[in-house]
Amino acid sequence: MAGEMVVVAMSGGVDSSLAAALLHEQGYRVVGVTMKLWDYDAVGGDLERDGLCCTIESIDDARAVCGRLGVPHYTVDLRRAFARSVIEDFVNEYDAGRTPNPCVRCNARIKWKVLFARARALGAEYIATGHYARLVRRADGAVALCRGLDERKDQSYALWGLPQEVLQRTLLPLGELTKDRTRTMARARRLATADQPESQEICFIPDDDYGRFLAEWNARHGRRSPALEPGPIRDREGRVVGTHRGVAYYTVGQRKGLGVALGRPQFVTRIDAPTKTIWIGGPEDLLADGLTAGETNWTLGTPPEPGTSVTAKIRYLHPGSAAKVAPGPDRTLSVHFDQPQRAVTPGQSVVLYIGDLVLGGGVIRAATS
Repeated sequence: MAGEMVVVAMSGGVDSSLAAALLHEQGYRVVGVTMKLWDYDAVGGDLERDGLCCTIESIDDARAVCGRLGVPHYTVDLRRAFARSVIEDFVNEYDAGRTPNPCVRCNARIKWKVLFARARALGAEYIATGHYARLVRRADGAVALCRGLDERKDQSYALWGLPQEVLQRTLLPLGELTKDRTRTMARARRLATADQPESQEICFIPDDDYGRFLAEWNARHGRRSPALEPGPIRDREGRVVGTHRGVAYYTVGQRKGLGVALGRPQFVTRIDAPTKTIWIGGPEDLLADGLTAGETNWTLGTPPEPGTSVTAKIRYLHPGSAAKVAPGPDRTLSVHFDQPQRAVTPGQSVVLYIGDLVLGGGVIRAATS
């Protein structure tokens, strides 16, 4: 509502910049906040492939946009909290043979948490980001998290961990826009970030070299990781058919880089971190009838009835599959697909939709038959 204060997360990119500008134009009292999450001294990598967030340049860009709008801007140093809650989880998940999604964890554990703390300190009523997702207030007063209008940029998948009490105080101004429209509107407002390129990698691994990052992070912290040590590759019958360089370098569904020749394409079907074993098989061995997941969140505040029909996405670029969902005890859920799905990957998120509504989600624990 016009006149109320909103704290806007500003990364120094075009999306968050336009989000702040639109809210300012609507009469909100905007306060920009940029979160410093990591630096190259901690994560290493190729300095020639500079990341697009958490740099001095990105902070300056966010500050410049706030200056143009005539609104306050603050920078918050969250490097320790980010390393503890996001990077350490990322490393531990790979050590355990799983493939995590750090963006999901960062949204739920860092970004929204910090924004709410800052909002409370300033007396702000709302927080806002530049995510491409929509929030729809329902007749019963609940706020529904829905897909963004731009199918290519929809980011609702990464927001499944936000609970209803958080959604009630969140604004997502770009949910009805396409990316092209966002850039056009940013240029029209002469925002310094209008033509900022997009980052496609995990923010703290800008060179996209996960193996390099994991090896350096463990070495820097004086740790030995068995997940980075060689071990056997076994086929479906259990025969050793090769040697891998470390389970952390592989993920379920991977075909390239296995170094085995069995006369037909082979894929990683399972990763057994305790025994340092990679299991491989044919494409049919990747199919699963369902999955179990934990750390569940239901965005409307209550779980659905067992057997509810949903569309289940098992990774960001997955088109979604018709399925039935059953909530379980201790924040767990199970999903049964109408048709078997390929490469259900422990550590990734399963996100459940009914139409455009994000019903909820969880972290995949295992595929089921």
